[in-house]
Amino acid sequence: MRRRVRQGGRCARDSELGRHDLHAGQLQTRRPAELEARAVRRGAGEGHRRAPDEPRHAHDRDQDDRRRHLMRGPPGAGTAAALGLVVLSACHPAPSGFTLLFLGRSPAARVGTVSWAPDPDHSRLVGFDGTLHVVRTIADPRLATPMAVAPLQGRLLVTERTGEAVVFDTAGKPVREWQSPFPASLYATGDDRIVAARSPYFVQFVGEDGSQPLLWLLDTLGRPSHGLGVTHVPDVAYLAQLANAGAVALGQDGAIYFAPLVRDEILKLDPTGATVWRAQRGLFREEPDPHFLPPKGREIRVAHALVNIALSVGPDGRLYALGAQDSAATRLRLDVLDPASGRIVTTRALGTRATAVAVDRGGTIRVLDPDSLLAQTPTRGRDLFAPAFVLPDLTGKVVRLDDYRDKVTLVNFWASWCEPCRAEFPHMAALYHEFSRDDFDIAAVSDDISEAKMRAFVAEFHPPFPILVGRGDMKAIYHYRGLPYSVLLDRQGRIIERIFGFGGETEFRELRETIAREIDADSAAHR
Repeated sequence: MRRRVRQGGRCARDSELGRHDLHAGQLQTRRPAELEARAVRRGAGEGHRRAPDEPRHAHDRDQDDRRRHLMRGPPGAGTAAALGLVVLSACHPAPSGFTLLFLGRSPAARVGTVSWAPDPDHSRLVGFDGTLHVVRTIADPRLATPMAVAPLQGRLLVTERTGEAVVFDTAGKPVREWQSPFPASLYATGDDRIVAARSPYFVQFVGEDGSQPLLWLLDTLGRPSHGLGVTHVPDVAYLAQLANAGAVALGQDGAIYFAPLVRDEILKLDPTGATVWRAQRGLFREEPDPHFLPPKGREIRVAHALVNIALSVGPDGRLYALGAQDSAATRLRLDVLDPASGRIVTTRALGTRATAVAVDRGGTIRVLDPDSLLAQTPTRGRDLFAPAFVLPDLTGKVVRLDDYRDKVTLVNFWASWCEPCRAEFPHMAALYHEFSRDDFDIAAVSDDISEAKMRAFVAEFHPPFPILVGRGDMKAIYHYRGLPYSVLLDRQGRIIERIFGFGGETEFRELRETIAREIDADSAAHR
């Protein structure tokens, strides 16, 4: 999924922490614990594929978001595809089957007889029965890059990579969503309680002075009620988000479990936020705070270890901690803890970068290959792009999506305040000139509120393709979480793939190849 962070250093058991090189403005962990800066390409049906491994430019979230300049990679963008729920089986497995705790490096959640796990590569949730067979999938425009799932009153609380929360019922209908109380949050639930931690899946350079809580307790509408716990402020306050990001889980007794991403400790807190116990594995002889290393060019280099990846309370009542076997998290480990004492009951070296862990009520553990589990999911056909737009161009002429039928079309959402959009526009102009207008077109939709700023942008770049005027309404309609966001459509207006963010020349080279293949396939079909 990414390949921007270059990592070195010795094993986590050595005294030297891993050295992680990061591009300015973005702090990321290793794949797939979170997604690195690059364009994420999502296909519809057989068009699914992984993203190119190339450094990317920033991806802006919102015109008024103060964190916009820190957002990079695929900060989410909704698809225009219609809501999709695929039911693969009518079987109802016994509740005594296995519960999936982790998939990839993300926590899953069991609701009823189905364990739901995020599949960020394909912008969907996948449901597994007690025998760990895929029985359902949920796709929705609001699912851009889901990173975690937690149960909430018989529903599914999904953590998006950029920290937003989306609640779905198990039929796939979105119920509510809210913004993150932290720059990016990870959510855990227990009964009617929701706790937000700083997400380990999207860490940013944001200074803190210790006044913020370690965790936020939220009501069921996602509104923060009060803070819990005390943060650790490192010597470099700019690295406070990294120092306090971590995995979180809730127990049935009201306890809260928190495991920092970069420190060798797991905490149990009571409902008031007071520490009940603190467990350590003894991974390091010394454990310094994250700190900056001398830069290399434009890269910001930070020394830190990756320790804790995800937490889950199993159906047997024990706490399961997915962590790193080495300081760069190239190999994972699983620790099982007694929730009463914090004693580590058992440890298993998994030896892989990603995993799937399931447990039954008796505490029997199954470790599986995550790709093999997901390979059970059948390929869906292409979804129609929806809703179909009807927008004015710069002259006031009304342009409809239907006007692009019978052409392969790139629908691109942009805004004048989006810096990655500025970098992307010259590539789009070159792409536009490479294909005949009989075969390919671009619909570039501005989401600017200010018409003057939009027109100034157009005057600067002189795009050869049509500009459509969205008047700031597009985000609410298409549910994207950042710009630029593009959707490639076939001649019937169906989604070939979605592209979150701007990934440079590599992205556009692959995009050209995809367009050419689609045109050639249509030509061959009509010979």
